[in-house]
This record gives sequence, C-alpha cells and structure tokens, in this order.
Amino acid sequence: TESFTTHPELNYLLPSFLLMSLRPIARSTWRLRVPRPRRHYAIPPKPPPFPTTPTCPNPTCTCSAMPELPPRLPIDYKTALNGTMAPYAEQVLICTGQEDWSSKIEEENSGDNLAADLKELVGRGGTYADPYHNISVTNCSFPSTVPGREEIQNSSAYLFPSFKYVPFLPRVSFDAVQALVQGYLLPTKLNPAHDNLSPIHKDRLLRKEEAKAMLYGVQVVKDVLVLICGHGGRDARCGVIGPVLKHDFERLLEKQDIGIRNGPVVVKGPREEKEGKVLREEEEVRQPGETARVGLISHIGGHKFAGNVILYIPPGMRMADGKENPLAGCGVWYGRVETKHVEGIVKETVLGGKVIEDLFRGGIKQGGEILRL
Repeated sequence: TESFTTHPELNYLLPSFLLMSLRPIARSTWRLRVPRPRRHYAIPPKPPPFPTTPTCPNPTCTCSAMPELPPRLPIDYKTALNGTMAPYAEQVLICTGQEDWSSKIEEENSGDNLAADLKELVGRGGTYADPYHNISVTNCSFPSTVPGREEIQNSSAYLFPSFKYVPFLPRVSFDAVQALVQGYLLPTKLNPAHDNLSPIHKDRLLRKEEAKAMLYGVQVVKDVLVLICGHGGRDARCGVIGPVLKHDFERLLEKQDIGIRNGPVVVKGPREEKEGKVLREEEEVRQPGETARVGLISHIGGHKFAGNVILYIPPGMRMADGKENPLAGCGVWYGRVETKHVEGIVKETVLGGKVIEDLFRGGIKQGGEILRL
C-alpha cells in the first residue's frame, strides 16, 4: 500500500514519493523575495507651437442672449474638441452674397455654381483629386467683387491659409476655374505615396505657376476674417446660432477699433487699370489686422459643436506692443462658441495671439502645417 504524509508547509496529505520531490520546490518558492518596484519617470508633454490660455475669460460687457435650440438637436459638450477639425491643405471661400444655402452647396442654382465646378475638379473622383492634399470648398456670405462690365456674371474667392483673394472668376467659361486649381490649389510637391504614379499623372497633380497669369488682380488678404457656420439649410443649430454670433463679433471688433468691412472688395479691372482710375479703397494705406470681415459660411463639419468659428489672422498683423501676433498667418478653429465667448476671443486670439484651449478644434499655418494642442 502507498503511504501518505502531511506536508508541514502545505498542510494537506501527499503521497510520500511526491513529498520528497516537492520539498526543494516548496522551500525555494517560500524564499522568493518580492522585487522592488521600478521607478517610472513621466515625460512632460510637448508644449503647443503657439501661446495658449486654458479658458475663455468671462465677458466684461453685455452679450446677446443665446437663441433656444430645437430639443432634438443638442450641443455636444462631452467630446473633446481638440483634433475635431478635419485636416485640409487649402480652403476655398466662395463669395456668394447669400447667408444660407442648400444642404449641398453644389446644388445651388440647379448646379450652375462655382462650388460645383471646383468639386468636379478637386472633389472625390475629380480630375485633380488627391487624398493627401484635401481642398475644402466652402460658401460664404461676402459679396463678390463687381467687374468693370457688370453684365458679366462673376464670382470671387478667398484662399486660406495662402491668404489670397481672387477677385475675378467669370462664369462665361471653365478656363478661370481650371486656372484657379492649377495655379493656386494644387500642391508644389506630391506626397511620397504617389511615387508609383506615371509621370503624366504626377504632372497633372502638380501646380502650374504659369496658370496664375490667367487670373487678374489677385491680392494678399490684410483683413482679419471671422467665419461663422450659419448653414441652416444643413443643420438648424448653426443656422440659429450663426447670425447672433456674427452680430456680436462685429460689435466687439469695432469696440476694439478694428474697422468692419461689409461691401465687396474693390479691385481695379483691366479697363480701370488702363484708364489709370484711382479707386477709393485703394487710397487707404492699411496695416494687416486694422480691418475685419465677419461672415457666415456653409458646412465645415461638426454641427454638434455649434457655434463653429474660424479665425484667419493675416500675415504681418501686430499686437498693441508692436510685436508680431504669434498667430499671424494662421487659421484657428473654435467650437461650442457662445456669445459670452466673443469678447474673450477678440481680446485673447485676435489681439493677443493666444489660442483658447477649451474651445480649440484645430488650426492651420501658412504653408499647410496642421496645428494641434
């Protein structure tokens, strides 16, 4: 018969032949020491490439009342805003003179519009479509420049972050749209992912400097641009909030001695140039940031974060102390903006060059670098 013995440390019966083999193991197990915990050193986060302030300061002035939103369309206050801006290489801001549009802007005027033409060229499946060089096509409420021959149907467009204004894009032919895309919107260098494309395909996707000569009167933008999503035809939240924010931005920018421009940008056409006419707006010598344009724009993504605001601070803009604004040449996207934030945005971002962290969705620098916290 097989004998059993009680193990002195494990306290239950084991066969004798197993006991002898387990003793060394048991002893060595009980002698193990708990290793000392390793020290972990936290790597401090990389600071953002621009000055910031954590929150928007409380207003010191009377703000307009925020409009009531439909109960079925609440604002998302839970999702972190940083990084919710979709990256883009260039934003084309089409001057329509309207304050609202169809849900899909390319369907305006039965599809006969500049947005539709551009999307045909640079949109998904377009002739010049490049997934590594996203072109954002947006409508805005600013009026287009009036050409010398008023019978010609004309569109104008802003380009950001290039900070260019293209005054004359006549609708009489497709040539001007092609020139805009080839001369200003396509990249000067392709993403390495395109290395395997044929030389002809590569050439088609690259910018053509000679195409710029087809577009007359292109200017550098010196105005601060405040763009507020007011696309009620797409989502009621922005449609309701946008106009109220526009009113307060205009009022509070003027309070800081920044002139508000509402009319079309005046540009000499070829006829005025030839005749040597001097236009009233040209007589003013303006420094970057002395004036601003506040407008409503079409869908830019993130209606649940209304009010959505984009600020484009012109290159060369200076602060009150004479130093260059750290955000000069940048576009800053804010979300969940309310009227109580407008004064703080004007003082901190437009005049002070600081990004307000708890409103920040993302940004872009002249040259196309995407900005994140």
